[in-house]
Amino acid sequence: MRRRLDRMAGRATTAVAATAVLALALAACGSGGTKDGKGSGGGKGGSTAPTVRLPSLKGQKLQVTAVWTGPERENFVKVLDEFEKRTGATVDFVPSGDDMAGFIGSKIAGGGPPDIAMLQQVGVLNEFAQKGWLKPLGTNAKAQLAKNYAKGWRDLGAHKGTPYGVYFKASNKSLVWYNARAFGNAGAHEPKAWPDFVKAAEIIAESGVEPVSVGGSDGWTLTDWFENIYLSQAGPEKYDQLARHRIKWTDPTVKQALTTLGQLFGRKDLLAGGNSGALQTDFPTSVTQTFSGGDAPKAAMVSSADFAAANITQTKAKVGTDAKVFPFPAVGAKSPVVTGGDVAVALKDTKAAQALLTFLASTDAAKIWAQAGGFISPNKELDQAAYADGVMREIARALVAAGDDFRFDMSDQAPASFGGKPGQGEWKDLQDFLKNPKDIAGTQARLEKDAAASFGH
Repeated sequence: MRRRLDRMAGRATTAVAATAVLALALAACGSGGTKDGKGSGGGKGGSTAPTVRLPSLKGQKLQVTAVWTGPERENFVKVLDEFEKRTGATVDFVPSGDDMAGFIGSKIAGGGPPDIAMLQQVGVLNEFAQKGWLKPLGTNAKAQLAKNYAKGWRDLGAHKGTPYGVYFKASNKSLVWYNARAFGNAGAHEPKAWPDFVKAAEIIAESGVEPVSVGGSDGWTLTDWFENIYLSQAGPEKYDQLARHRIKWTDPTVKQALTTLGQLFGRKDLLAGGNSGALQTDFPTSVTQTFSGGDAPKAAMVSSADFAAANITQTKAKVGTDAKVFPFPAVGAKSPVVTGGDVAVALKDTKAAQALLTFLASTDAAKIWAQAGGFISPNKELDQAAYADGVMREIARALVAAGDDFRFDMSDQAPASFGGKPGQGEWKDLQDFLKNPKDIAGTQARLEKDAAASFGH
């Protein structure tokens, strides 16, 4: 089924503004961020008084599903606990596994869908809305959305002009986290361009530490690598065309991006555990192994979104001192800015479901997870002082300051069968590429075949 993503073409004609803001923000937060800790929320997020009124839901039960596990799940449950406390409702969290579309599809077929789902792919939101599975946002939820969110994020949660979703959790996927001690011991410095990145990896390898951790057993991490390189190298116009399959994956720009990515994936000495090790490493391990082991970590850096901070907290490393971050290196003229996000949608049109969507669109809910860490919100009214540390505060400030100037994760825009399912489509094709980085033409052919089948042309 072809995705109706034309509305996303206007998400910003360039990523330059967002890039500039992010670069300045990260430069400011390398040693712990700004001193005042204040954001655009005018103190609202820092207040203990509720900013949104919720109905009494005593005796009512809600089921919520999301892909989150570990610390992400624990922190989201804190948000749900507050909702229970304020409404009297009982909320049951059910993990969906990585295949959210398949999970929801099976629940719909069985006649028992959850009340609320946190979708990770805008392509899945459009698919579900097209099938009539989603319930439009109610009046109160729409009011919170209008008050707290920029138009770009509101548009992403809509289908054919009807608002369905609340982007509760956002992510900046154009970051590289690094072990400050490993960099220091090797004499490496933060790279600004791709050739400098490869050079830094070589310097670190010479010091006896394997440079780059890749969570290749989770195929979505590989799509992030590709998208960052492609956006920076090919530019936003080509990015939008490829995202909507308006150009083929056999296009020369894809060949160029895979060739560039092959400069890393084709060097097993630069990958933690080599190519086979990367293919057996899941995302959480790719982060924790970078910040464990003292002077002998299993890797020195990992390209990951801001939410890696939640995994870093599972180690002894401290974000901002032991674990630092720099923007994804520029491959073309500018560093890329790729975002992702989790959008809350209702699968049942009940008072309780609409109340939870209203709560998730408020600063009250965002503040809870922001304080817990490993989270950034596109909610522009959230007081930036709520964030647990200076690094996350500045990443969040950059995201809000970018307004509508961002590019959403390409694979998340695609039909789930291509961009969002383990063991198939883009995830599988890029895992095969990681296994054999020399096979660029074959990778392109497989990507095009799978994309054409999923997009329906």
